[in-house]
Amino acid sequence: MKRTPVNPWSWSLKLGYNQGEIIEDAKRQLICAGQTAVDAEGNPQHPDDMRNQLALTLDNLEAVLNASGMELANLTRLVVYTTDVDEALKHFDILGTRLGPVGVAPPMTLLGITRLAIPGLMIEIEATANQ
Repeated sequence: MKRTPVNPWSWSLKLGYNQGEIIEDAKRQLICAGQTAVDAEGNPQHPDDMRNQLALTLDNLEAVLNASGMELANLTRLVVYTTDVDEALKHFDILGTRLGPVGVAPPMTLLGITRLAIPGLMIEIEATANQ
């Protein structure tokens, strides 16, 4: 798979994402349901702790990717939903520490919402991955 970043402006690079990416020669695509900070039984974890919820959400996303034979490096799009945009942004360094080492900065959207499906959860990430 060949990835070509599209960035008519550079400001988003400071936040860790490209404005767009051209994906060529992909063989498989995975569309992930929104992942959250739940355990293996679907129980919410880390109440009132955005940092640990974001970290576990990424762990869960990585588990879905791994189960499909993919990894974080295959991410081509993220949509992040949060009940507190300001608090989420304070902890976005976690995205950088997870995605930076694998060399990806997928196009991303961050949306503030009233609540998620399961009370107590503060962040959810939908993802698309290509291989």
